[in-house]
Amino acid sequence: MALCQAFKAEGWFVIATGRSTNQTTSSDFDAFIPADLNEIASSPEKATEFTSKVSEYTAQSPLKALINNAAIQILGSTEDLKPEDLTLSFNVNVLAPFVLTQQFLEQLTANKGSILNIGTVHAQATKAEFPAYATTKTAMHGLTRSLAVDLGKKIRVNTLAPAATETPMLKAGFEGKPEAYQELADAHPIGRVADVSEIAKAALFLCSDNASFITGATLYADGGVLSRLHDPC
Repeated sequence: MALCQAFKAEGWFVIATGRSTNQTTSSDFDAFIPADLNEIASSPEKATEFTSKVSEYTAQSPLKALINNAAIQILGSTEDLKPEDLTLSFNVNVLAPFVLTQQFLEQLTANKGSILNIGTVHAQATKAEFPAYATTKTAMHGLTRSLAVDLGKKIRVNTLAPAATETPMLKAGFEGKPEAYQELADAHPIGRVADVSEIAKAALFLCSDNASFITGATLYADGGVLSRLHDPC
């Protein structure tokens, strides 16, 4: 929700999406449209249906930015992961953002808009049990560069790649494990994980006219973690 809050605070008309059908109203966004990215990636009919729902709002508030933030993180070792785990990961993390780019290409071009893909430090340096997530997010980073070149003057396309961020999901994963959480925080040279508002502000910048000459780029909001060498002694 931090993304929605930051953009709305700056006067954007925010359309949020998600799989939940319960969260249809909130002060954090202006409209909510339920969406299943796996379905959007797999079904042209579902993609068109979703686009039509969004267009009901963008007829009054021109579409200026598409933020591909939703992702699926299936953890497992190489021995344990199933092919369908990779298929689902690619659908949600790579193919859906590409399909949505196609769906909203005309509107974004007309409004001189931009696309922001939310990537991850795992596209650059990862750890055990992350083959599905790291591989698909690496592909997403590549998609950003490819789209920026292919779309040229039409639309700016960038990636924002955070390190550990204090989302509800992260906090839930470390519930009752304060020492493990502190170890994670200490792994970042800055000495902590990111606050969600910090990532949201970076996203706002990349989608704004202040970043008008930035395209095909990846901004690593990583607290320095990718600059640190972890060796055994």
